[in-house]
Amino acid sequence: MTTVTTKDGTKIYYKDWGTGPVVTFSHGWPLSADAWDAQMLFLADHGYRVIAHDRRGHGRSDQTWTGNDMDTYADDLATLLETLDVRGATMVGHSTGGGEVARYIGRHGTHRVAKAVLISAVPPYFAQSASNPEGAPMSVFDGLRASLVADRAQFFKELAMPFFGYNRAGAKVSQGQIDSFWRQGMTGSVKGEYDCIKAFSETDFREDLKKMTIPTLLIQGDDDQIVPIDLASRRQVKVVPHATLKEYPGAPHGLAVTHADRLNADLLAFLKS
Repeated sequence: MTTVTTKDGTKIYYKDWGTGPVVTFSHGWPLSADAWDAQMLFLADHGYRVIAHDRRGHGRSDQTWTGNDMDTYADDLATLLETLDVRGATMVGHSTGGGEVARYIGRHGTHRVAKAVLISAVPPYFAQSASNPEGAPMSVFDGLRASLVADRAQFFKELAMPFFGYNRAGAKVSQGQIDSFWRQGMTGSVKGEYDCIKAFSETDFREDLKKMTIPTLLIQGDDDQIVPIDLASRRQVKVVPHATLKEYPGAPHGLAVTHADRLNADLLAFLKS
């Protein structure tokens, strides 16, 4: 497998396809780089070099006991970009991956980055706290942890339904996508996935978003049952200096699958703009 090695010796798996301007992809929880196949194939066919990695503790990357936190995720991404000498990239992040992109820019700046896209992303601050009273109650994330520990396999089967909006009346359910979601989740480390819940929910990205001074596209469905749009992109657009928000009516959290054609077209237009 193709990997880079981080400063603590962790091997991070990545895909690197095509040639041309670089687009990087950071995936959501509990998935892997495979979640981006539709976007990577499309953009590579349209003259772009596409790079996606499996976050530590996820997919084919090492299953570390420690380092499953947003700062380390961002530093791992920095190692990948530095090793491949990526410059002028457009960074795309979905859900937890959107937080990873924001934290990368907050910690490492924009000298390797030209644009950013946050899709159904967890910033600015997901969990409720004294300084973030509008966030989601901690009981939500405690419930995720309890379900993960009790029966991870069944939990991922069930989580795929609201993730893709398959629990909505009239939805066209793809058993293949449910199985793919389950496979990606089960490939990862239960320890890494457990720790990642804290990372995506309790990390405060508000200062990171202010540092995203590059052109930034925000995309989210208004029927996102996983990361509610009012907690996410509708708040992000008020903080990110040069952000544009595109809302997809009726779209779920996993719109990279359910609305792949529309997303691919929007990404290509943004890359060319």
